[in-house]
Amino acid sequence: MTVVITKGKLTSSQRRRRWEDVNPINGLPDGLQEAVTSAYLCMRAIDEVEDHPNIDNKLKKEILTVMSCSLQATTSNTTKQELTANIESYKDVLPEVSYHLADWALLAPPSIAGRIWDATASMADRMAYWSQRNWQIDTKAELDQYTFSVAGAVGLLLSDLWGWHDNTQTNREQAIGFGRGLQAVNILRNHQEDKLRGVSFFPDNWELEEMFDYARYNLNLADCYTKSLPKGSVLNFCQIPLTLAHATLQVMKLGKPKLTRNQVMDLLAKIPS
Repeated sequence: MTVVITKGKLTSSQRRRRWEDVNPINGLPDGLQEAVTSAYLCMRAIDEVEDHPNIDNKLKKEILTVMSCSLQATTSNTTKQELTANIESYKDVLPEVSYHLADWALLAPPSIAGRIWDATASMADRMAYWSQRNWQIDTKAELDQYTFSVAGAVGLLLSDLWGWHDNTQTNREQAIGFGRGLQAVNILRNHQEDKLRGVSFFPDNWELEEMFDYARYNLNLADCYTKSLPKGSVLNFCQIPLTLAHATLQVMKLGKPKLTRNQVMDLLAKIPS
């Protein structure tokens, strides 16, 4: 997730959620683990539609809108068959993780499920909008809109999940910055691949330095966000992607494309458990 967490040839699950390799979700306590897993898989389901290389933008908008509407109509009494019915006609083009959206949605604990469905439905609507626009970004305001749509909103959802679990309270602007910062780093990491497919997330007249500044600004908010969290599994969950984002930004500034596997493991070993 958010935070879960960019565009390019890699799938969103690879780009926005690199920390899946170490799976910090497994370190979360019971209840919260199921909620975060449900949210992660629901958002991955719509991510995979948005990023699918063989689905044109018009069909992406159609599918994402249908998925959103299905989630908007979901209640505690909705069955898997009912939730799947609206996307059944797209089964042949959908990635498996997307076709099983109902499974992921119904995995959520009942007392927080509505918030997860709402967040996923809203994000699917926003993805439909950006797919129709071919992710054209002309101004910083539009960049903020986009990074909120697919990442900042994930930060807000995570904050709601922490509050639901044990009443942990966080600054919501910092939560948005947490998502935006991770997204901005991934935009930088994938900007060359994006160019090859005719997409740029850089506002007009922006060069690399402006996007680096944008990433640093939001990562500073993300630092404040994580510092406000109590010690424990939630802090660890957030520190993993944030640590990797900071380090990735540093190596890209030196002209290197990404962290090596050994660098990643060394960084993770230094994160207090």
